[in-house]
Amino acid sequence: MAKITKEAFGELKDGRKITLYTLENSRGARLSVMDYGARLQSLVVPDRDGKGIDVALGYDNIASYEADDKYLGAVLGRSAGRIAFGDLQLESGTYVLECNEGRNHLHGGDFGGYAKKTWTAEEKGGELTLHYMSPAGEGGYPGDLKVAVTYGLSEKNELVIRYEAVANGDTICNLSQHTYFNLEGFSSGSVLDQKIRIFAAKYTPTDNESIPDGRILLVEGTPLDFSEPTEIGARIDAPFSQMRWAGGYDHNFALDKTPAAEEAKALGLGTDSGCPVDYSRLHKMAYAVSDKTGIELHSYTTQPGVQFYTGNYLDGVLRGKAGTVFGPRAGFTLEAQYYPDAVHHMNFEQPLLRSGDTWTAETVYAFGVKE
Repeated sequence: MAKITKEAFGELKDGRKITLYTLENSRGARLSVMDYGARLQSLVVPDRDGKGIDVALGYDNIASYEADDKYLGAVLGRSAGRIAFGDLQLESGTYVLECNEGRNHLHGGDFGGYAKKTWTAEEKGGELTLHYMSPAGEGGYPGDLKVAVTYGLSEKNELVIRYEAVANGDTICNLSQHTYFNLEGFSSGSVLDQKIRIFAAKYTPTDNESIPDGRILLVEGTPLDFSEPTEIGARIDAPFSQMRWAGGYDHNFALDKTPAAEEAKALGLGTDSGCPVDYSRLHKMAYAVSDKTGIELHSYTTQPGVQFYTGNYLDGVLRGKAGTVFGPRAGFTLEAQYYPDAVHHMNFEQPLLRSGDTWTAETVYAFGVKE
């Protein structure tokens, strides 16, 4: 069971005090999460030499988080990803969502999005649960939505994230987590030499505004083919429209839903009583590794898709931890979610949440060392 400590992390401009909670297991892995945006601020795991490496991009102060527009470490909601024109049509009516990326809606909106909200923290059984009540109309969404996000850190160095939401009116719900990972450490520069495998034979191509066009195509023969571990930078600048429009990778992969239980058992995962995980519910999402540090990441989820993003729009305007400049491609995200703009494509699995129903999801990022 992880030990939890907490400390003051400063005040927002309106005077609200923010607290940083740190979960630490007996192996020295540490996870720090704040009650502002339910953001993951730091994640320290051992490298091949046993040295602790902070593999999460973040800031040292709350002022930078308040100014941040890159969603570092944030929980995304009410709907992660993009929705074209902010147009949401449900049986109960048509709703106009906050458009904060040109004419489109992104990650719940700048004002309505959960990345900028103050959550209520609850410590229980070595896990940290953050609660937020999202009122009807926030970001343009219908229905109140009661949200809980639980972070756990196991003795096997599994970062476990569980989501639960209940609505009092029909709405959509698509929560995700936007931590930027760098397996060589947050201050090490680009991630282009790190390798990744994504367990998806297909992806959803987009237009030049990163809005899916409704097709689900094979990755084979494209720069999006990560069926085998491949350096992130190997094809990132390929002369392919999908890469040019996004400035690199910023694409949703349609996960194969390969069962996770057998691999998890072989890795010795899911056996920690302090933070148990039922891998029979999960499927494989991605595998990443750094040859320099030996740190590897196995990720699993219950969600149908993953947005693989290579930090193409990081601009270094806000200095990160220890004064680090986070330039383009300084980190990568693996955002487990429904496919972006699913509400406009009925061939995509839908994020509809009926009034009174409970929505749940789970994602695990398991860290180890390559032998």
